[in-house]
Amino acid sequence: MAATAVAAPVPTAPPTDRIARRPTKILPQSLIEGSRITDKQTFDAAKHVNFTPPNKIYTMEEIGLTGQGLSSTAISEPFPLFTEEAIRQMRGEVFSQTILDKHQYQSSFASNMIRGHCPEDAPFIWDAWNDPHVLDIISKIAGIDLVPAWPFDTANINISVNTETDNVEITSTPQQDNGKPKEEEEMSAFGWHYDSVPFVCVTMLSDCTNMVGGETMIRTGRGEHMKMRGPTMGTAVIMQGRYIEHQALKAIGGGKERISMVTSLRPRSCLAKDEVVLTGVRGISYVPELYFQYAEYRLQALKERVRHQLRVLRRRHDARRDFDTLEARVWLEEQRGYIDAMLAELVEVEVE
Repeated sequence: MAATAVAAPVPTAPPTDRIARRPTKILPQSLIEGSRITDKQTFDAAKHVNFTPPNKIYTMEEIGLTGQGLSSTAISEPFPLFTEEAIRQMRGEVFSQTILDKHQYQSSFASNMIRGHCPEDAPFIWDAWNDPHVLDIISKIAGIDLVPAWPFDTANINISVNTETDNVEITSTPQQDNGKPKEEEEMSAFGWHYDSVPFVCVTMLSDCTNMVGGETMIRTGRGEHMKMRGPTMGTAVIMQGRYIEHQALKAIGGGKERISMVTSLRPRSCLAKDEVVLTGVRGISYVPELYFQYAEYRLQALKERVRHQLRVLRRRHDARRDFDTLEARVWLEEQRGYIDAMLAELVEVEVE
C-alpha cells in the first residue's frame, strides 16, 4: 500500500522566533525547590500508570473537519493516565538543575519552556513515553498506532506562572459557543496554532485544585470554539493537533501555575500519510539536533518504504506478472514528494 501524498495545512501564527532563545523570565525558586526529589525511581507501568478511558472522544466529523487528518479522532476528553507518584518523579526531573541549565527556552508564544531533555537528562520521562502499555493506551484513543515523533519533542514542558488572584466563574465543560469567546477565554497562555506533528498528548503536571482556566480551546471547522476543562494532575488529552487549530488558556484565579507536558506523536507505520513540518519547532530548538532527529526518522521511513516496494515488485515478478510501469511511476512520484517535503523543512538557519 503506497503512502498518500496530500498537501499539508499551513500552521496559523506559529512562533515568530528564527533562532532558539533562553528565557529572560526567571522561574520562581519556590516552584523549583518544591519539585525537587531525592528518591529517583525507574518508570514501571504497573506502578506509575493510572488509566481510565475518557468519557468521550470527539471525532473530526463532529467538529466539522470530515475527511481531514489520519484517523477519525479529533480530541478526547481528559482522562487519568499517570499516578501522582509518576507526576512527582516527572516534575523532579523537569526542575532538576541539570535540565534547567541546559534545556530552557522561550518563544513568542511562551516565556518559559523546557525542551530537548529526553532521553539523556530525563530517563523516567523518556521511558514513560516509550513504554508499550502507555503507547497502546494512546494509540487506541487516537485510532492509529503512534510513537513519539522524535526525542527533542518528547515531553515538551510549557510553564505558565500566574500571580493574579481574580475570581472568575468556571463554565461547564466541555463548552462550545457560536459567538465571540468570553474575555477569560481569550486569555491565552499559548496562542492559536496548528502543531507540527499529527498528534499530541497533553498531560497536566500542575495541581489544579481550585484552578480557573487552563483549558485547551479548539476552533472547529464551523468556526466555533470548544473548550476542554483543564485536566487535573496526571490526566491527559489526546488531540490531532496538526489538523485542529487550538490554543492553551491561562490558569487564573486559584491556579498559580499551568505546567503541561506535550508529547508529539506520529504514526508508527512508514506507509502512513506524513505531513510533519518543523514550522512550529525550528525556532525553539537546537537546530542541528532537531534536524538530525527529523532526518533520521524520515530517512528510516524512506528506507522501509523502499524495502516494502521491493517486496511488492518481487512478488509480482515471481507471480509471472508484467512490470507495472504506471504504478512504479506513481510510487516514485510519491517518494519524490516526500523528499521535496524534507528539503522544504531542512533550511539553513542561524545557530547561536
